Amino acid sequence: MPTTLAITNQKGGVGKTTTAISVSAALAQQGQRVLLVDLDPQANATSGLGLRDATVPTSVYEMLMEDGDVNEAMLDTDVDGLRLLPSTIDLAGAEVELVSAFTREQRLRSKLAHVPDDVDIILIDCPPSLGLLTINAMVAADAVIVPIQCEYYALEGLEALRRNIELVRSHLNPSLEILGFVLTMLDARTRLSQQVVDEVRLHFGDKVFEASVPRSVRLAEAPGFGQPITAFDPTSRGAVAYQALAREMLGRLPVTDPQ
Repeated sequence: MPTTLAITNQKGGVGKTTTAISVSAALAQQGQRVLLVDLDPQANATSGLGLRDATVPTSVYEMLMEDGDVNEAMLDTDVDGLRLLPSTIDLAGAEVELVSAFTREQRLRSKLAHVPDDVDIILIDCPPSLGLLTINAMVAADAVIVPIQCEYYALEGLEALRRNIELVRSHLNPSLEILGFVLTMLDARTRLSQQVVDEVRLHFGDKVFEASVPRSVRLAEAPGFGQPITAFDPTSRGAVAYQALAREMLGRLPVTDPQ
C-alpha cells in the first residue's frame, strides 16, 4: 500500500499547491513513484502540471461522485514517475453533493484503495477550506503536511486545523498524524520572517521541517509554463529547497525503496 499524505491549510496563498506540485516532482526525481491527487476545485495543481480542463477525460469529480475508475482517471505527466488525478471546476459542486452522500467522508479513501501497487506515495492537494473535501483527504491519509507562510498571522487558523485533525483521528481515521509543518515564502532578509520562523518552531518543535522554501520569482513563474520548479529551473533556490524537503519527508516515512 502506498503512503498517503494530505497537504492542507485552510488559509489560501500559503504555498500549498506549489508545495504539492514541487514535492511530488522532487520525490519522483528521487526515485519514488508518485500520484498527485488534485482535490481543489480551482485545479491549480492540474494546470501547474500542464493540463487543462479540455485535456481531462475523467477527473476527481467523476471518481468521487459518479463511480469513476481511479485507474482510468490517472494521467501521466512530463515528470518521469509522477502521475496525476486531475481536477476540474466540476469539483466545486462536490462539497454540496457530499452532504447527503452515503459514507460521505470515506469516498476518497475507498477510491484510493484501488490505486495500483506501482505507486509508492500519494500526495493530496486539498482546497483552502475545512469542508468535506478536506475531511475526505484526512480520512484517506496516513499523515498531514501543513505549509505555513512566513508572514503576519502565520499561526492564525492552525488551531482550528489541529482540532479538525483531532476529530478525524477520534472518529474516522485513528492513525492520522501530522508529518510536519513547512515554512514557505521565507525572506531571510527581513526580521519578520525570522520572527515567524522562531514562533512556529517554538510552537511545533521538531514537527517543523528543517528545509524551508524561500520567496522566489522563479517559483511563481513555473506554473505558467505548466512545469514544477524542479523541471522549470532545477538549480534555482526554490527547486533546491523542495528537493531538500522531499529528502527530509522520506526520512520521516516508512517508505520502501522502489523495486
